[in-house]
Amino acid sequence: MSVLIKPVNTEKANANSELKNCYTFEVAKNANKIQIKNEVEATYGVKVGEVRTLNYAPKRTVRYTKTGLQLGKTNAVKKAVVQVIDGTIDFYSNI
Repeated sequence: MSVLIKPVNTEKANANSELKNCYTFEVAKNANKIQIKNEVEATYGVKVGEVRTLNYAPKRTVRYTKTGLQLGKTNAVKKAVVQVIDGTIDFYSNI
């Protein structure tokens, strides 16, 4: 199973990649920083300096309907912000 799930494409992530050379990825929930670093270096051929991880809890919702109380939640997500020392990552090269 791969550690990297997909790159995150938001305004904040794009600004970080252009200004600070930091790239954001959605990663597996059980991945640690060393596994993330090795996977990014092997996949994109760059040298990684620092890895920061963020765990997002699921957001819970409650709706009151005429059939009763409807409970729901979103999925939990783990993100990693990877700072690249040498080189850049181009997500759009193989489109």
